[in-house]
Amino acid sequence: MSIKTKVLSTAFILGMLASPIQGQVYANESQTKLNSHSSNLTEHMQASEIVQPKQVLESYLLSKSKQFNLSNKQISESFTVKDYEFDKNENFHHYRLQQLYKGIPIYGAEQTFNIRTDSDKVSFYGEVVSDIDVEIKTSSEQISEKKAISIATAGIEASIGEVKQYDSEVTAEKFIYKFNDNYYPVYLVKASTTSPEVGYWHYFVNIENGQIIDSFNAANEITAFGYGVFGDKQMFKASYIDGLFKMYDQTRGDGVITYDYDNNINEDIVSRSKLFTDGAAVDAHANSQKTYDYYQKTFDRNSVDDQGQRLLSRVHVGDNWNNASWNGVYMSYGDGDGIRFHPLAGGLDVAAHEMSHGVIQHTAGLIYRNESGALNESFADIFGAMVDRDDWIIGEDIMANGAIGLRSMEDPASLIENRTQQPYPDHWDRRYTGSLDNGGVHINSSINNKAAYLVSEGGEHYGVEVTGVGREKTEQIYYRALSVYLTPNSTFAMMRQAAIDAAEDLYGEDSAAVTAVEQAYNAVGVQ
Repeated sequence: MSIKTKVLSTAFILGMLASPIQGQVYANESQTKLNSHSSNLTEHMQASEIVQPKQVLESYLLSKSKQFNLSNKQISESFTVKDYEFDKNENFHHYRLQQLYKGIPIYGAEQTFNIRTDSDKVSFYGEVVSDIDVEIKTSSEQISEKKAISIATAGIEASIGEVKQYDSEVTAEKFIYKFNDNYYPVYLVKASTTSPEVGYWHYFVNIENGQIIDSFNAANEITAFGYGVFGDKQMFKASYIDGLFKMYDQTRGDGVITYDYDNNINEDIVSRSKLFTDGAAVDAHANSQKTYDYYQKTFDRNSVDDQGQRLLSRVHVGDNWNNASWNGVYMSYGDGDGIRFHPLAGGLDVAAHEMSHGVIQHTAGLIYRNESGALNESFADIFGAMVDRDDWIIGEDIMANGAIGLRSMEDPASLIENRTQQPYPDHWDRRYTGSLDNGGVHINSSINNKAAYLVSEGGEHYGVEVTGVGREKTEQIYYRALSVYLTPNSTFAMMRQAAIDAAEDLYGEDSAAVTAVEQAYNAVGVQ
């Protein structure tokens, strides 16, 4: 394993004395041989690993003054070491430099210089600027940082609307900035926003007169990837912000963001590359996007509230928490205890189930108790199974105890309900009537689940034959029933009638869809 010692310096000016030499402006050289003077320095690196590589750097810059078109005095004043890193195992010294003009950093003028102590070769990359001639006014003639920030934030809000809260402190830093072939002394003001628009804003404000020279949004949309909790490769939208990739999708509604909640606070999930390695976060983020896309493409619905509500997920919630939940704002996923559950973020139908609770919240608003609560859970299962269309089992991927899933919509009674230790009911006459589970919201959801399965797939149930009409028509029927007809205190009987009315609206009074709905609810004993 490589052992690295890292030393940071933001104001270490290289000091060298030599006579002026003229030459070119750019240097972009790889594997450049050291001259004899530098080679002599490398011979003694083991005696002083930190000092002598710096001398090699100084000597190299001095030797290239002609190409850089800078005098030795200018070179001595023009470069600062921003970062130094030494890898002992690889005998590798890495410097990152920043070019200055009259003590002010030149925007974008950074260079890297690398030395291997077991070789006589170095590498130098970057642009060296030599054509600057800018008068810098005294501090009393310059606008303040505070004024520059005020100008920039006013520009941001003129572009995207009022920003009620910036994501972090808005900063201002002096630079020399080239724009349209001219150099300007500026404040670079950086501001991060989430609402009303995602942005990592860069505003270049003239130090002398407060004019906005240039601006851009550095929050770039990219396609990233990672491997979920079960090793499946997932592709998803993320953002590239300030040199890091972040689980922040700006392309769907007001955004899809996934946080790490392992320390009981929301922490951004970032990566230095497009590869993300937190499996739970990868699945939660990708599955949120898949669920958003399902609702948008199938029902033309823009997020859970149909107004683009930001989809926020938290992973690693609790201590091996055996659950997932929707709290009106966040989808939260536990990691499971490894005995009953695997990490719950690994289930696409689980993510779709939780997000569908948000849709229910913003449509019928089914109260989470008794019959209306059971319908609430059932709708979340129905749309969970529609997003994850491989089967009619909910939670099949997250079970660690060998069970086939949490609930089966095809055959509810094939699974034992954990609270009652009885089979899930598949008929109204078998419904749970006790006080557990908020009056049986999960337990009795299986009755409506079975009806939805029969509408789609058909079959015989308790002597009643149903001819199914397929998933596509079934999902439209249940979405219309939810979004048009049902109300917070709806009962199972109301559910039956709402589904019939929705089928009539969509496919006609005498359609096969209406017959399928009527027979399905007859089969589960709901009149």
